[in-house]
Amino acid sequence: MLGLRALQRTTAAPAFRRQLIAQRRWTSGVEHKEFTGAADNAFNRERAAVKEHAAGSSDLWRKMSIYIVIPCLCMAAVNAWRLWDEHWEHKSHEPPLEEKVEYPYQNIRTKKFFWGDGDKTAFWNTDVNYHKTDEE
Repeated sequence: MLGLRALQRTTAAPAFRRQLIAQRRWTSGVEHKEFTGAADNAFNRERAAVKEHAAGSSDLWRKMSIYIVIPCLCMAAVNAWRLWDEHWEHKSHEPPLEEKVEYPYQNIRTKKFFWGDGDKTAFWNTDVNYHKTDEE
């Protein structure tokens, strides 16, 4: 009885494998070319395998871009927007810029800038930066 089952398995296995391979070919969506004659050489078979692999991997990367990257970018944008609003909410509770202490190491000017009034840097932001001029 045991020998009969083993015999059935060994004889049925190649037919099952052929059917499985045929099913894979039909479901993969990639057309398999069978080369004949002079075209049936190692180079053409390798190029066909590379083309089939490229089609599968490009589909994987397309799906990853759509279903992973785009949602992650949206979540990062929402997080950045939330942090931006939180930062400016915090800044609104600080005292006015004119009342802040200006320490000697801030806004050191050895010579005037050649643009504007000569006091403001190229990246000056009036909402954040303030420089008390010597009015004494």
